[in-house]
Amino acid sequence: MKSMKGYVSKIRVLKMSKTPLVRFSLDNENCLIAAHSLNFLADVDEGMHIVVAGEYNARKQFVVKKYSVIGKTKIMIEFENTNVQ
Repeated sequence: MKSMKGYVSKIRVLKMSKTPLVRFSLDNENCLIAAHSLNFLADVDEGMHIVVAGEYNARKQFVVKKYSVIGKTKIMIEFENTNVQ
């Protein structure tokens, strides 16, 4: 399994199903994620710094099996910005 670190851009949902297929770029490298894609959409926003692990497919797209956000996730940021009283 290979790993990469970088900044996320161009997040797109390619296929809506029980487990959506999500495409994104990580420092100009094309990546796909199906496993944990709903969590990925909740945790990651464009411009965030992440680490991913996975393998390349026949089309030279990096298929992500695991990911981790460096710093705060999108949900954490949104929760901090709400006015909780």
